[in-house]
Amino acid sequence: MCSESFTHEQSLQSQQLTDSNEKVVCSICSKAFSKTKNLKAHLLTHTSDRPYTCIICNKAFSLQKYLNSHLMIHRTEKPFACGMCNKQFTQQQQLKTHIRTHTKERPYECNFCNKTFSHQTTLTKHIRVHANEKPYSCDMCHKAFSQQQNLKTHLRTHTNEKPYVCALCNRAFAQPQNLKTHLRTHTKEKPYACDICSKAYARQESFNKHFLTHTNEKLSLM
Repeated sequence: MCSESFTHEQSLQSQQLTDSNEKVVCSICSKAFSKTKNLKAHLLTHTSDRPYTCIICNKAFSLQKYLNSHLMIHRTEKPFACGMCNKQFTQQQQLKTHIRTHTKERPYECNFCNKTFSHQTTLTKHIRVHANEKPYSCDMCHKAFSQQQNLKTHLRTHTNEKPYVCALCNRAFAQPQNLKTHLRTHTKEKPYACDICSKAYARQESFNKHFLTHTNEKLSLM
């Protein structure tokens, strides 16, 4: 018989579950827990209830531990330093994630196509491609996207916002990739080179059109 004493019924119930090795199961995702309090905390991840609020920026969280981790970003102290490049971080998990940029470790694998990723969040975004899940919807035209960043980029077609400005000629662009391509008109960089005739192009689409000329040549000789 367990000799440990309890102050209220819920603690006793949790201990009884642990003693008997029984599990309490989430009815939404079937994840199992040894204690009722852990299940209650977990259930908050399925709801919009976020009772823990940051007093500095008012961002809200479902669990106290998430708030504690968040509060670290407001601290100026960065106690976790990378041993390879000396970059410093406020949280140990941030350091662990950063180290993968040096080690090239990709521990998160897609069960559908076996593609691997260095971040859990990147894997989650990738899986939406297979599931055809598009949780981010435009309020103006109702077009849906699998990633929030794609929605933000799309919204600029409605707002005509162009936050990416060329430092050489002040021309503005809605997307960073368009600015990167534009800069080649100044630098004369041509990264897309043809393996057949060595002709080079600044734009991918220009290279694609050129490559078709070789394909058509081969077809005409057949």
